[in-house]
Amino acid sequence: MVHMVEGIASLPVVAGCTVLAAAGVGYGLTRLAPEDMPRTAVVGAAFFVASLLHVPIGPSSAHLLANGLMGLLLGWACLPAMAVALLLQAVFFGFGGVTTLGLNLVMIGAPAVIAYYLFRGAARRGTGAWAAGLGAGALGVGLAATLAACVLALSGEAFLPAAKLVLAAHLPVIVAEALVTAAAIGLLARVKPDALGRAPAPAATPAEGAA
Repeated sequence: MVHMVEGIASLPVVAGCTVLAAAGVGYGLTRLAPEDMPRTAVVGAAFFVASLLHVPIGPSSAHLLANGLMGLLLGWACLPAMAVALLLQAVFFGFGGVTTLGLNLVMIGAPAVIAYYLFRGAARRGTGAWAAGLGAGALGVGLAATLAACVLALSGEAFLPAAKLVLAAHLPVIVAEALVTAAAIGLLARVKPDALGRAPAPAATPAEGAA
């Protein structure tokens, strides 16, 4: 349950995260170039679908996030894309909530930005792309689940079992997310390296091919 529903977290936590989320989205918009809009829309749609598929586990649920992948591909620009996706999920499907939009964005988006700073450099290098995907995928889900568990734990002793369940439920998701992200980044490194900020290898000239 990384999508926090309304009425669980305390008002100061929700208000503080809303301020942080607004600042992050604002900064992310400044880092979003017009030519990056199509890629951002596609990656945001992937996040929307992946995080929409919930698997119920007792009173909680688990789902893929793709936030590590978004961080590697978009950097700070992932936050505006996530904000739109989370808002649509809350309004049309009841996942999370409108008043907890900032809280959910911080829990999911902060790990994505951290993954960007930790693994983007390795992802740009062809030989380190697969390992970077593994790390970003695992970190994205693991840190998001940890933040969600902390919010639940701080909401009262009654939520401690739910906090432990959230962590346990996302252990297999961490493995799955790491593998999926690694496969996606590894593929992009081979077929579209510019998506990772790396210039594609120059094509061989006829003379070079003959040599």
